[in-house]
Amino acid sequence: MERIASFCVNHDLLEPGMYTSRADGDITTYDVRMFVPNAGEYLSPAGAHTLEHLLATKARNSGYAGHVIYVGPMGCLTGFYFLVRDLSPEASIALVQECMAFAAAFEGDIPGASRAECGNYVMNDLVAAKKVAARMCKVLKGWTPEKMVYRT
Repeated sequence: MERIASFCVNHDLLEPGMYTSRADGDITTYDVRMFVPNAGEYLSPAGAHTLEHLLATKARNSGYAGHVIYVGPMGCLTGFYFLVRDLSPEASIALVQECMAFAAAFEGDIPGASRAECGNYVMNDLVAAKKVAARMCKVLKGWTPEKMVYRT
């Protein structure tokens, strides 16, 4: 079998940030890397779950809602994938920045975190999600399309 694109990235060179993982026609997959891979610190499952609820809710209620395909955590728990359709790199960065700021400042009930709305509604950690989002706000401040290329 062919190796998939994300396995072709040298994870030893990755730093937190936002990268273009792949483009498939009009759909672009962004790698929003929150932790250095294999460095011992990862998203907690409960924090990732809460962050997914917050980021996906904000993205799908933003001015870019019609472009959002998917927002969710990587299996390795070092970041998230953001998939968008027909959205420029500049607008994609702005969307992720907006979503991170929303999550970092969020107060109240986690969207979609009731038994009727979620398959594991008890596994949430708002404090952890906010901490990661606040750190990513700092990482992504001033981010540009030129920074979205993986180091080789």
